[in-house]
Amino acid sequence: MNYVNTRTIALPRLNRLEPTLEGTALKLMEEAGELAKTILTLRAESERGPALGRVALDLLDVAQTAITMMYVLEEQYGVDTAGALEQHLAKLLDKGYLSLAGPGG
Repeated sequence: MNYVNTRTIALPRLNRLEPTLEGTALKLMEEAGELAKTILTLRAESERGPALGRVALDLLDVAQTAITMMYVLEEQYGVDTAGALEQHLAKLLDKGYLSLAGPGG
């Protein structure tokens, strides 16, 4: 049996926004910059717990923005994001980053 360890996080389509591809790309870069800044603060803080919690929250902001861009690609440009996901997984397999072997194998 093929086994791949995954984490499923359901993020909503933001229905109170009218995002564009360009605007969402800029927002994604902004959120990634905030994540990087938070990670860099880990070096300066003696208490990592609160900072690590902020890393998780900033990472979810990045993920939400990326998912928003996927919705934009689907709805405004007709991109098959499910097909893109299959291609992405195939790329990970080809590069050796992912194995479909069982746990520990």
